[in-house]
Amino acid sequence: MKSRKAIDTLSIATKLVLPNDTNTIGNLFGGELLAWMDVIASVSAHRHCRRVVVTASVNHVSFKKPIKEASIVTLEAKVSRSFYSSMEIIIDVYVEDRVTGEKVKCNDAIYTFVAVDQNGGPIQVPELLPETKEEKERFEAALRRKQLSLILAGKLKPNEASELKKLFLENE
Repeated sequence: MKSRKAIDTLSIATKLVLPNDTNTIGNLFGGELLAWMDVIASVSAHRHCRRVVVTASVNHVSFKKPIKEASIVTLEAKVSRSFYSSMEIIIDVYVEDRVTGEKVKCNDAIYTFVAVDQNGGPIQVPELLPETKEEKERFEAALRRKQLSLILAGKLKPNEASELKKLFLENE
């Protein structure tokens, strides 16, 4: 199976926040943003493995700034790491200033997708090759997040989490 570069999984979507996307105080519904992020993350995951993908988990969501009605919102998703059948995707959300065009990051999220076969069972995905400094940092951090998730799910013993141990026991 041929490895794929992280940049090849980049997916970008631009949305306009309409009145029916907002709550009673004129901010984008969080659930609407989650749905937008799920869609763009699925495109990114599909670009990595070229198979049917399903959302396995939403690992992190940060609503740092409210997004107002009439905002132009850009979502950028890229696979940060692949494992056997799963892929971690990081989504960065930007709001564009309508006058200057400057984009300001307002939210981010981390989703996990799994590639599945025609029966819905997990199938192997290609290895991800990070190239830039940011891609490499996200690649390394993804393994720590995966190990922590496995510990919390009772599927990995803490003393077996090699990457997490490096963080906490490095100076000993």
